[in-house]
Amino acid sequence: MTVTEEIRACLQSAFDPHELDVVDDSESHRGHAGYRDGGQSHFNVRIRARAFEGQSRVARHRAVHAALGDIVSRIHALALDIGT
Repeated sequence: MTVTEEIRACLQSAFDPHELDVVDDSESHRGHAGYRDGGQSHFNVRIRARAFEGQSRVARHRAVHAALGDIVSRIHALALDIGT
């Protein structure tokens, strides 16, 4: 399973989102810190779920990081766009 698939599975399970896009953006960071051949180091995530209703931006980010667990420690960058 790729890191992209792991991220998608964790977020799907934790939040049952009505919109979820996980993009491996590693190639656009070639030559920068944290880049690894083969990608799987830099990610953009757009997620929309009712589970985030009433939560602050910080609380939403914390919830996503908690859901991803150790995946966060295995990647270099994670850009989040979180909404309801």
